[in-house]
Amino acid sequence: MSRWRVVTELPEQVWEEFVASHPRSSIFHTPLMHAVFARAEGHTPLLLAAVTDHGRPVALLTAVRITLKGGLAARWTTRVVAYGGFLAEESDRGQDALRALLEEHNRRAGIALFTELRHMSDPGPWRAALNATGYRWEPHLNFLISLTDGEKGVWQRLKPNARQHIRRAEKQGLVAREVKTPDDLAIWYDIMQEGYLRARVPLAPFGLFAAAHRLLVPCGQARFWLAWHENTPVAARAVLLHRDTVLDWYAAYRASHQRLRPNDFMVWYVLRWAIRAGYHTFDFGGAGHPDKPYGVRHFKAKFGGTQVNYGRSTRVHHPWRLWVSRAAYTLWRRLRRK
Repeated sequence: MSRWRVVTELPEQVWEEFVASHPRSSIFHTPLMHAVFARAEGHTPLLLAAVTDHGRPVALLTAVRITLKGGLAARWTTRVVAYGGFLAEESDRGQDALRALLEEHNRRAGIALFTELRHMSDPGPWRAALNATGYRWEPHLNFLISLTDGEKGVWQRLKPNARQHIRRAEKQGLVAREVKTPDDLAIWYDIMQEGYLRARVPLAPFGLFAAAHRLLVPCGQARFWLAWHENTPVAARAVLLHRDTVLDWYAAYRASHQRLRPNDFMVWYVLRWAIRAGYHTFDFGGAGHPDKPYGVRHFKAKFGGTQVNYGRSTRVHHPWRLWVSRAAYTLWRRLRRK
């Protein structure tokens, strides 16, 4: 029997102190982001911590149970995602605590088809605990852009076609404005809906972004922007902010204005904003499996970042239901193409 006590609640100060002291922490590990997810339909934030006898965490998992369809369909559309992966001490004690924590999470998985840990740093030091609890690692790429050498240095690292597209957008008069009002946020979400429908990918509910705008923006942990051409909104972007890192969270554009290159324009706008605000790293938020075609990866590669492969670790809880669910999703995407 494990000597670790795994809890589902922590005093907020203890929670915040652990996240603040951990060098690998992200905004997804914070109590505030937990509160954001709690306000989104179909999203249930989960907290598990392996704590010492004194109640101090040694390992932490802040995940979200996501259900796309309720009722009977929930058994086929529910998954658990830990967007920032886990946090644990980099020690034998941390390895043991993480194993106890993940074992407890597996027992509590319920109807979730699988749990996916989306690593934002190298999970190698904890590979033994992940393997022992049934989490299989798969490659997943990302691009990190260093901002420390300023606008000139970042601009020079852009591929020529990225610089060309940005210049074209600026010449055509594109401007970016921060989302400040409920009407702005409704426009922002409308652009997201169009973009995700075009990509045939489900979009999170409006409540997630309304909560993020209400809770995170005032304390400097998120920013939302719209790009405008004359009086028409043509692109939307949101980032999350934690320590010295800007995380690219959601982005979309109007297909009717693609010729203006609003997506390229918005990336450069955010990079320039982040440099001027003193951030050190822009995290592009993922670039897909290296062995699977992914057009977004080619787009992100234009901006001169360093490619990393921290991967994802997944534990399947209900294999045959997951197979049926994936087959149905593939069929849904094909029908959406028509």
